[in-house]
Amino acid sequence: MIPFLDLKAINSQYQKELKEACARVIDSGWYIQGEEVRAFEREFADYCGTQHCIGVANGLDALTLTLRAWKELGKLKEGDEVIVPANTYIASILAITENRLVPVLVEPDLATYNLCPTNAEAAITDKTRVILPVHLYGQMADMPAIMDIAKRHKLLVLEDSAQSHGASINGVKAGNWGDASGFSFYPGKNLGALGDAGAVTTNDAELASTLRALGNYGSHKKYENLYQGVNSRLDEIQAAMLRVKLRHLDTEIAHRRKVAAAYCVGIDHSDITLPIQDKTVDIQGYESHVWHLFVIRCEKREMLQQHLISQGVQTLIHYPIPPHQQKAYQDWSNQTHPLTESIHQQVMSLPVSPVMTSEEIKGVIKAVATFK
Repeated sequence: MIPFLDLKAINSQYQKELKEACARVIDSGWYIQGEEVRAFEREFADYCGTQHCIGVANGLDALTLTLRAWKELGKLKEGDEVIVPANTYIASILAITENRLVPVLVEPDLATYNLCPTNAEAAITDKTRVILPVHLYGQMADMPAIMDIAKRHKLLVLEDSAQSHGASINGVKAGNWGDASGFSFYPGKNLGALGDAGAVTTNDAELASTLRALGNYGSHKKYENLYQGVNSRLDEIQAAMLRVKLRHLDTEIAHRRKVAAAYCVGIDHSDITLPIQDKTVDIQGYESHVWHLFVIRCEKREMLQQHLISQGVQTLIHYPIPPHQQKAYQDWSNQTHPLTESIHQQVMSLPVSPVMTSEEIKGVIKAVATFK
């Protein structure tokens, strides 16, 4: 079986470095908010090109706490609207509703699956305060256009960069376009920890300071609490693991692009729509896509998936049910987003990883070609 993502093989490449990093933490005797976290925050901020990186427990907290911080700073209030693509993963929506803000779901660009700037601008009302573009599947949204819209309408921009570590547009990386950006380091991400982890990047010092307090029980100083905060801190051992993985991220992205390029050349099937790179937003080598996922569309998805299983190819569906059709948001059952619903009924992700062999890549292409 060609695995969808072999995490054991990915991490075994760095086994010696990872074990040394883990031992370094164990030997230090300091396990919460120590030097590994501080070092990773500096290194990831430098990688993204931002002034600040704040480690948190996971990617959902990164988004939730950023919106919460803006509320504490008086930039948002309950009932304000946040524009978000309707086809995103539910975490983007959960962060909004957890803060008692109102998600305004807009249809994406069908070619890239990302937030459509035209649809986003059309959805702006006098209650809109934030645009939340999601760099879905590893391809950045059209950030130059989105930032222009935000500037003209005086809106905040929170990037959901959970799937786009290392992607860039015109030399500016994901996480350095908006007012802030949330990252996930879930093990399956392009930059994956060996457990849950997340971070926020920003160039706003006041926001960074507020986030640090909110994620530490609302406290900058022990036993003195400015806010009714939560416990959401990047673990010291996970930070050490991420420091190792960050050093190899660009090499892994290069291999993912090699896999994607082979698929784009080798897969030619009338029933299958291949992903499209948005060349309009990147004039420097189309680096806006880091291929976290290689997502195709097929009206015969279930048949294709069963065929690929029979040929020894593991696939996944990201995602089968859109947020507005989830039971968690049953109050939205009257909403219809036809394009989003069509996407969720047709998309399927082929294997793509930094450890795929040439034979595995050829095997996937051959398996797809024999689908009838």
